[in-house]
Amino acid sequence: MTDPAEEMSLEELRNEIAEIDRELVELIARRTYVAGTIADVKAERDLPTTDESQEAAVMERAGEYAERFGVDPNLVKAIFRLLIELNKVEQRESR
Repeated sequence: MTDPAEEMSLEELRNEIAEIDRELVELIARRTYVAGTIADVKAERDLPTTDESQEAAVMERAGEYAERFGVDPNLVKAIFRLLIELNKVEQRESR
């Protein structure tokens, strides 16, 4: 079996990375939108911005997904910590 990298040019591989990057940004935008909606619901119900049990569940889920896909769980969790912190900052600013 041939290595896929041998069959694709460097430019094709870079184009594939660029498409994946676009998809990642789109998913971050979707996640941010949904988190904003959650913030609105929390504000309407006078709930706190931070929900530590939910954050822990997100982190655990992220680690499980990372292991399932053969990605370093610590790296994935670091990315998710950033996403959660960004959402919390936006929630606080919108109140």
